[in-house]
Amino acid sequence: MVCPEVVAGIKNIFPAFEALSVALPYPDEIRVKVARQFFKDTCLALHKGLSSPVAVLFASDERKDTAKFVVNCAFVNLKKSQWVIVSMDVSEDALYFDSLAKNIHSASLFEREIWEMFGIEPKGSPDLRRLRLHDEVYPKGNYPLRKDFRQIQAGNLSDYKFNKVEGTGVFEVPVGPVHAGIIGPGHFRFSVAGEPIINLETRLGFAHRGVEKLFEGRNCFEALRLAECVSGDASFAHSLAFAQAVEKISGVLIPKQAVYLRAIFLELERMYNHVNDIGAMALDVGFSFPSAYASVIKEAILQLNDKLAASRYLKQVNTVGGVVKDLDEPKKKMLLDSFKGIKHDFNELVNILYSSVSFMDRVDTTGALRRKTAEGLGVVGLIARSSGVPADLREYFPAFSAVYKEAKFKIATEESGDVLARLKVRIAEFKESSRLVEEFTGKLAEGRQINIHPELKGGSALGYVEGWRGPVLYWLATDAAGLIRRCKIVDPSFLNWQGLSYAVLGNIIPDFPLCNKSFGLSYSGGDL
Repeated sequence: MVCPEVVAGIKNIFPAFEALSVALPYPDEIRVKVARQFFKDTCLALHKGLSSPVAVLFASDERKDTAKFVVNCAFVNLKKSQWVIVSMDVSEDALYFDSLAKNIHSASLFEREIWEMFGIEPKGSPDLRRLRLHDEVYPKGNYPLRKDFRQIQAGNLSDYKFNKVEGTGVFEVPVGPVHAGIIGPGHFRFSVAGEPIINLETRLGFAHRGVEKLFEGRNCFEALRLAECVSGDASFAHSLAFAQAVEKISGVLIPKQAVYLRAIFLELERMYNHVNDIGAMALDVGFSFPSAYASVIKEAILQLNDKLAASRYLKQVNTVGGVVKDLDEPKKKMLLDSFKGIKHDFNELVNILYSSVSFMDRVDTTGALRRKTAEGLGVVGLIARSSGVPADLREYFPAFSAVYKEAKFKIATEESGDVLARLKVRIAEFKESSRLVEEFTGKLAEGRQINIHPELKGGSALGYVEGWRGPVLYWLATDAAGLIRRCKIVDPSFLNWQGLSYAVLGNIIPDFPLCNKSFGLSYSGGDL
C-alpha cells in the first residue's frame, strides 16, 4: 500500500472507505481504485478534503481486455502538486454509477458527456440532456466513444428541453447559433424581466468533430499534430499537454533547453491572445481606436512567432521528447529587440483604456462572477483568478514550477470578478509573460540538446499545462505498440462556459457581448 496519507484523508471524511488498490505510477499522480458502491463517497471525500472541483470525469471502453467499462474522476491537490484519480469498473449488464452532480456541480457536464458518449447512466443526475450530440445527427442509442461504434444507426429522436422561466413580464430572447463575424456557433437563450437578464442557457456542440475518437489508433507522433488543431488559438498549449502525457508514459525527461523553449513559446501564445481579448473588449463598448491598436500589437507578436518558429500560431514546434525549433543568437536578439516595441505599445494601450471614463464605467461592476460561484461551478484559469481563486499550474506543478520558480513567477489575481477584474488580470499576465520570456531567453545557450527521441510504450498518464485560458488536460492511454487507445481532453472553456451564464445575471442583454469577450472562450475547445 502506497500513499497512506491519501487513504487516511479519505477515511477521515468517509470512514467506511475501502480501496481495491492505491498506486503512485508517477510522482504527480495518485490512483485509487474502488468498488462501485464506494465511488461516489470517495469522490465527495476528496472534493471536500482537497477543496478541489472535479478536474475531469470520463469513461473508457475496456471491454476487449476486461469485459468492462472504466469510469475515472480526477481531483487536484495543489499543496502536494498531485492529481488524485479515482476509478471504478462498470459491467456491461449494469451500465450506471451514482451521480456526483447534486453534490459537486463541476461534475455535471462530464456526467452528461459520459451518458451520451458511452450510454453509462449517472443515476440521480439532475440533468441528462444531450451535451454535444444533437439529435438530428445522432439519434438515441448511438454511443460514439464505444469501441464497437462504426456508423450512426437510425433511431428515435429526443427533444432538447431548455429550462423555461415563467412569470408575468418574462420574455425569452434567442440568439444564435449562427452569429455575425467568424466566431463559432453557439445558441444563447436569454430570459429577461424588463431589461435585466434573469436566466441564460447556453447550448453548444454545433461544431462537434469527434476529436477524441480521431485520436484512437494513431501513433503518438502523428497524433501530436492533431492535438494542435483542437483549439487553434491554443495550439501550443494543447500540443504541449499531449506531449507531456506521452513523455510520462515513456519515462522521458526532456533537456533543460527544451523546457525553457517550451515556456517561451507558451508565454508568447498567452501574450497574443490576451492583447487580442483586450482589443475585443474595447471594440464591444464602441472604443475602436484601442481595439485597432491591440490588433497591431497582436500582429507584431504573430509575426515574431513566424520569424522564431516558422508558424504564426506556433504549430509544429513541440515534439514528443522536447521541441524541434531552437533559438540561436540572432533569433534571441530579434526577440528581445522586438519586445521593446511590443511592451511600449502595450503600455500605451493600457493608458488609453484606463484614461477613458466611459470605458471604465462600462467594465466596472459589469458581469461579476463571485468567488463562491466560481468555485462551485469549477471555473478555472484566468476567469477563476479574476474572481479571487489563486490557482495556476505554473506555480504548483514540477513540470512548470522548476523554471517558473527560478524566474520568481507571480500569479495575477483580482477579487471583484467583473469585466474590469478580467481586464486587469490580462494586463498583469501580459506584463508578467513578457518578463518571463525575456528571462527565459537569457537562460538559453546555443548548441544545447533540444529533444530526445523516446521509445513509445503502453501505459496511461495525465498531461497538463496552464494555457492562456487555463488548464489544458490530456489523459492518454496507449497500447504496447505506442498506439492510442483513449484520449480524454479537457479545454478550460468546457467548464468556463457555465461561468458566463452566471456572470451575466442582473446585467442587460446589450452588455452580453462585453461579458462574453471578457471570458474569451473557445467554441471548438468546448465542442471537441
